[in-house]
Amino acid sequence: MRYDSTPRILSSEITDETDYLNRREFLRLAGIAAAGAVASSACQADVSGATTSDGLSRGTDLGKLEKSVLSIDDKPNSFEDITTYNNFYEFGTDKSDPHRNAKDFVTEPWTLTVAGECSKPGTYDFDELMRGSTIEERVYRLRCVEAWSMIVPWAGISMATLLKRFEPNSRANFVKYTTLYDPDQMPTQRRRILDWPYVEGLTIAEAMNPLTIMVVGLYGKVLPNQNGAPMRLMVPWKYGFKSIKSIVRIEFTEKQPLNTWQISAPHEYGFYANVNPEVDHPRWSQARERRIGTGLFAEKIPTLMFNGYAEHVAHLYDGLDLAKNF
Repeated sequence: MRYDSTPRILSSEITDETDYLNRREFLRLAGIAAAGAVASSACQADVSGATTSDGLSRGTDLGKLEKSVLSIDDKPNSFEDITTYNNFYEFGTDKSDPHRNAKDFVTEPWTLTVAGECSKPGTYDFDELMRGSTIEERVYRLRCVEAWSMIVPWAGISMATLLKRFEPNSRANFVKYTTLYDPDQMPTQRRRILDWPYVEGLTIAEAMNPLTIMVVGLYGKVLPNQNGAPMRLMVPWKYGFKSIKSIVRIEFTEKQPLNTWQISAPHEYGFYANVNPEVDHPRWSQARERRIGTGLFAEKIPTLMFNGYAEHVAHLYDGLDLAKNF
């Protein structure tokens, strides 16, 4: 499936959702078992005790989270901002669509298929995969390719730690991620907007970077459906569409995979998608951004190279032409 004219740009991995599907008690216990402080008071949310249609409690608290030294000090956007202004095209193309259309999305049980250049391929149960994992609070900048941004208090596990469990071999140069394909639950997959399922990729070095995490929570609670439940990627120095949601497959590859937006609009979206104020999108400037929550008429703020994470990731691109390899 190809969409001949370029659809409205999104950041398919940006923020959103008001309603939660419980990820079982094990997630809460994993959070409690993790060493470290309780999530800061700035990252607490008041959530109703509503239940889903299958009787599961929404808004399950993850308990104590290990506080990461990689978090920034900026005040997070409100829970409402993060969960109601979002790109998740599988549930609609407007910012307000995902939090409405993903409410009944079933994320339990959930499995992750691992394939490709590794010693331990297979299909893994999400709950078993997460058991015993250290869940960290990571307050990160989120920069959408559409030139808006947020500050988000994610809860997640180290991607490097997760991937090492599968023992990638010397031919594993890249990591390819795939979103669930389920048109019955994801209404926009019934339309020929993009090549479904959604696919993203990283170099193995990017995937193993300490900043890269697999997100399982938000604001100290289980990840909401519209934010990519039960597991999504977060790569904070890249535009949001790189942080693929609702992942069901990880494949280690020798050759660079094509991502969904490269297939749809290769002149506008490259493989790397690093935040770069010096390289404009063909249809707008990337030099400045609008911070969600500050009002429509607030002055835009300067965009930082690598979204402000240059000290952690610039070395990954030594000798690479970042204008050509956008």
